[in-house]
Amino acid sequence: MNNKIKISPSILASDFSQLGNEVIAIAEAGADYIHVDVMDGHFVPNLTIGPGIVKSIRDKTDIPFDVHLMIDPIEPYIDEFAKAGADIISIHPEANDNTDKCIDRIKSHNVKAGLAINPDTDWKVVLPYLNKIDLIIVMSVHPGFGGQKFIPSALEKLKQLRAEIDNSNLDIELEIDGGINFENIQSVIDAGANVIVAGTTTFAGGKSEYANNITRLRGQ
Repeated sequence: MNNKIKISPSILASDFSQLGNEVIAIAEAGADYIHVDVMDGHFVPNLTIGPGIVKSIRDKTDIPFDVHLMIDPIEPYIDEFAKAGADIISIHPEANDNTDKCIDRIKSHNVKAGLAINPDTDWKVVLPYLNKIDLIIVMSVHPGFGGQKFIPSALEKLKQLRAEIDNSNLDIELEIDGGINFENIQSVIDAGANVIVAGTTTFAGGKSEYANNITRLRGQ
């Protein structure tokens, strides 16, 4: 396991009227990834970002775009997000599309593939795909809206997945997404997460605080 804790700020919590500048600022503040929440108003109860927005901000930074597709169907949109500049595309096995086929399509673009699992989903759903994926996202809120309260049962799921990844000796990043703040950050790191998605906490206080927020989220 890479001991470096990576921070992936969710731009869902940024000032959308200044999105390009927000991406630049958060990258300069030390973010490792840019987390892009894609919601379709069908699989989850919200509408957010399409591939056109991803493409419009791709030239603002060189750091990887961590694109989380909370959509169903998935497959018709993979090509567009890959071409728009996604470096990692994570999908939900709870969607109705063929998960294997979608992972293969993501990988065909030389893009990393991830699986995201909802709070009510057993962590073992990822086991058949471990040899094909690069990232697992444990959702610690019910997807759809930012600013929700952290669901503590995610910690046990992280521990189980961390043990499985380490025992398999696979190079898979373990990401936590939802309700992360300065009070619970250490518990998710201790449970095995090495990529932290944080929206509200990262963007709190405006641009002058971004670097400090990121440092604190790393547990430093």
